[in-house]
Amino acid sequence: MEHGTGTIGWWRAFACAVSIGLYLSPGLSWGSDDSKAPPVERRETISLADAAIRALQHNLDINISRQTKDSRLADITVEQAKFDPTLSVNGQYNRTVNPLNRPVFGGTGNNLSGITTFDQRSESVTLDATTNLLTGGNVDLNYSPSRTNVNQNVATGFLFNPAYTGGLALTLTQPLLRNAGIDVTKTFIRVAQNNATVEEHVFRDRVLTVLATVEQTYWEVVFANENLKVAEAALKAAQELLASNRAKAKAGVMSIVDVLQAEAAVASRVEQVLVADKTIRDQEDQLRRLLNPAEEDLRQDLRLTPLDKPTVTLEPISLQEAIDIAIDQRPEIVQAKKNMESSDLNTKFAKNQILPTLSFQGTMGLAGLGKDYNNSVSNNFNGDFYNYGAGLVLSYPLGNRSAWSTYNKRQLEAKNAEASLVSVRQQIIVG
Repeated sequence: MEHGTGTIGWWRAFACAVSIGLYLSPGLSWGSDDSKAPPVERRETISLADAAIRALQHNLDINISRQTKDSRLADITVEQAKFDPTLSVNGQYNRTVNPLNRPVFGGTGNNLSGITTFDQRSESVTLDATTNLLTGGNVDLNYSPSRTNVNQNVATGFLFNPAYTGGLALTLTQPLLRNAGIDVTKTFIRVAQNNATVEEHVFRDRVLTVLATVEQTYWEVVFANENLKVAEAALKAAQELLASNRAKAKAGVMSIVDVLQAEAAVASRVEQVLVADKTIRDQEDQLRRLLNPAEEDLRQDLRLTPLDKPTVTLEPISLQEAIDIAIDQRPEIVQAKKNMESSDLNTKFAKNQILPTLSFQGTMGLAGLGKDYNNSVSNNFNGDFYNYGAGLVLSYPLGNRSAWSTYNKRQLEAKNAEASLVSVRQQIIVG
């Protein structure tokens, strides 16, 4: 039994000696090629502010969120552009050659003994301007001057050849039930504005998350460096104790057991130093990933040395004040409120879509005719030739299941949005 215990103690002492030798000989590696020089290690000092700035500049999630935020702003313009006026120009040339099946043509009284050709040519231009109104209606203004001439053997049947005509028409369409009103027509503009606000706070939330992660990782690197110093100091103390115990054992005033215990302590401290050094490298790698450098920089053996030291400042604040500040400033609260507001807007719009389609349609126009363009325009606007009309159009799908289903769906979404706001508030309070 004593022999077994002595054997175990000898192997323990041997293992301790090997560990110390490996630590004191960092250039030694199993199967290494001494002809190859170790890679050059670069060191860079970095402050917490620099780390935060670099992380914000190069973080991929923040770049994506920034682009998404700009996209949501573009959605607002898209919705507002639905009320921009539209101008269109249409020019046409037409020629029609038909046979006349009449014995007498026009007011000439000339008898036509055979089939006579009626050759008509016209050139026209149509100018049209239309726009959607915030009330839900639509206004269209149309002006269409034209020039028409026919072949000479039948031209005596016309007052003017060529003849210039002009038509000016104004058409108004206004919904009275479904899609009527500013609140309805501006629904999607307001939803787009809410989405932009939500994305802005999503962006802010990601910025705060990145800053918090960078700060935490930065201080982890600082702590790891300080922990290495503590481990090295402990190793130095253990080595000094081992040297002292060996000297005392050699002088015969201390047993070999105390020497073996000191050697075991040195081996343990060596392990702690190695673990502490690896922890530093792991935390530095984590910080480098947060800085998101180029791939070439990631491939380099770069060591980061923190420049700042932690400082502790305590600001007295009550729990209720902290909760109130968090609820007032946390981006998640604003996101949840805007989502709930958008859900309410969508619900009101869906409720409006249940109504029948009842629209007023009114039109009025002026007409003109002349031997030339100026004469036609003059007759067009003197008010002698005009037209007008008005009417109502009513339609309603039987059952209207689609509108009712959409309305019920929007109500459920509004309840979910309200519940989400309550959930976020609870998470902030207990978090």
